[in-house]
Amino acid sequence: MVRLFLSTQRSVAPSMRFLSVRRIDRSFRRGLTACALSTLLPHCIPAAHAQVLDNDIGSAPSIRVSTPLPAAASLTTSVPPFSQPEALFPNPFGLTRYLRDRGINFLFDNTNEFAGALTQPTPGFRNYRQGASNAGQYANELDINWEKLAGLAGFATHVITVGRYGTTANRMFGDWLDHASEDYGGGGNVAVHLVLAYGEETLFGGRLAIAAGRIPLASDFAASPLFCNFMNGSMCGRPKGITDSNYMPGYPASTWGFRVRGRPTRATYIQTGVYPMENGVYAVAQHRTGFKFNGSNILGYTIPVETGWEPVFGHGTLPGHYKVGAAALDEPMPDNLFDNDGRPYALSGRAPRMHSAGWESWAMFDQRLYHPKGGGKDAGITMLTGITYNDPHTSLRNYVGYVAFLDRGFWPSRPFDTIGAAFTYTKIDRGVSLTDGYLMNVGKSLPNHATGIQGHAEVLEVNYAIHVCRGVVFQPVFEYYFNPNAQSNLRNATLLGFKSHIEIL
Repeated sequence: MVRLFLSTQRSVAPSMRFLSVRRIDRSFRRGLTACALSTLLPHCIPAAHAQVLDNDIGSAPSIRVSTPLPAAASLTTSVPPFSQPEALFPNPFGLTRYLRDRGINFLFDNTNEFAGALTQPTPGFRNYRQGASNAGQYANELDINWEKLAGLAGFATHVITVGRYGTTANRMFGDWLDHASEDYGGGGNVAVHLVLAYGEETLFGGRLAIAAGRIPLASDFAASPLFCNFMNGSMCGRPKGITDSNYMPGYPASTWGFRVRGRPTRATYIQTGVYPMENGVYAVAQHRTGFKFNGSNILGYTIPVETGWEPVFGHGTLPGHYKVGAAALDEPMPDNLFDNDGRPYALSGRAPRMHSAGWESWAMFDQRLYHPKGGGKDAGITMLTGITYNDPHTSLRNYVGYVAFLDRGFWPSRPFDTIGAAFTYTKIDRGVSLTDGYLMNVGKSLPNHATGIQGHAEVLEVNYAIHVCRGVVFQPVFEYYFNPNAQSNLRNATLLGFKSHIEIL
């Protein structure tokens, strides 16, 4: 073979011999590189339905809410399919497939978020500085289909634990309303923090689902898996107005809960529940590990109600989700302006009036507007918009509105990449603003870490999520904070950073 190659080369011009050898050398090196990469990263290959930020461990409960009944739904009692995102190691040593065949679904991922301020903070505040921060979490999910494992038709259990690390950059320039990195706080600063642990019985082919256990209320209600296509805390997880109360549990905080969801038609649902509210649900003293179950700090109950319509237009390519809901909060809550005599407590020096109850409400919509011909099931342009409105007597955020767009698969050669843009507007309640002004006039410190009168705040985020390889997403992020902490006396802040998500198993 070598002799044939050399004899052939003698019959061509020297320059042509050089080009041929160079082509062969390039082809050999390309082949060697591809071989090495396939050996080192055997699973780093895009799948038919690649990993996107809609599908991480934290979004598993909201995915179940956002999934309508199949077109040919039956009345047979069964466990709905578990979330099985694309993973870096989809079936190590055959273990994943072995467990799933027996009804056991185990997931493990890491989300990391970095943000750094390009702008200097407002001068005159000793604790403010220009800097960067990193925050993140590793998470485990264990779903068990007890129908497969023990013959209990329709019954499944779900457990999620996390460990969180790092801090968030927004506090460096004085903002305490909207975290620059959503994966900060609430995780207990321990190796293992229990997020949720509950059992769920699904009946009549998915038309009725009953759950009880340790449940984050805001993972089922006012939730969407689309929110965490963004990094900042005003959007990711849920619009921040939903957890305005110190008692409203959202991921990674949970309380005891009982929830019922019914689907009267394929594209509609209604759900409600009862959740005992625990004082300091995000505080370290009571919920550092999430394993404190004695209920000694329960001080009331929250009853949410939500109904939704989940149509699919465009021959199955344009899904939408339209939901409205409200929650009654039966727990003591301080007035944000008045004392018991109806005077501003900031002027009287007395304690705020206590209300025995409060409420929250929300309306949220998302709709895919365009799907490219020949694109994947997640491709296209999707619009999100909504508003949360809270009790004006007890809230900090009177209302929060948002609008966002996602464009996935806009380049045929990059079918799983996503461009995202989101804008949120937060209006501070009038009572809070008046109290700030009264306290400033008498030289007293302000609530909510404020250093000026709070009025309104806006956050803009633009990002580009790159599907690097199987189970790996890397997302450069731009964030701009208008009126940090809803204060006009603080400079606007510009941040650059990134979010990464690796679905390991």
